[in-house]
Amino acid sequence: MKEENNIDILDELNKGCCMGSDAVKFILEKIEDKKFKKVCEDLLEEYEDLEERINKVYDKYSDDDPHETNAMNKVMTWSGIQMRTMNDGSDSKLAEMLLQGLNMGIIEGRRLINQKDEDPNVKEIMKEYVDMQEEYVEEIKEFL
Repeated sequence: MKEENNIDILDELNKGCCMGSDAVKFILEKIEDKKFKKVCEDLLEEYEDLEERINKVYDKYSDDDPHETNAMNKVMTWSGIQMRTMNDGSDSKLAEMLLQGLNMGIIEGRRLINQKDEDPNVKEIMKEYVDMQEEYVEEIKEFL
């Protein structure tokens, strides 16, 4: 049961990283401010690094690959960003959208941490996932 719980947690974290990466990639092409663009490029790199770490830990529990977001979710993320920036594509609006996504990731990560029934390696990745997003929330607030 505990092993299955670790797999479920890693799957959720990986999906969160995939969603975050997709959203940042879609938003990056719309950003004007060089400093904001750099923050988002760093955020994307953090998501990708975390995905690699999740994959390594996942291999201890399963021969499968961790779950990712499917094509439909990617399309919905992209179209949601397009729709929400149609009338206001300002960096401030893009920052607001990123903050909303980061906060969703933090909430999901905290919910997973509160289960308290996982391997120390999984716990460490969950903490990194939440801490990283909390740090970027603070950085991105500057661009509102």
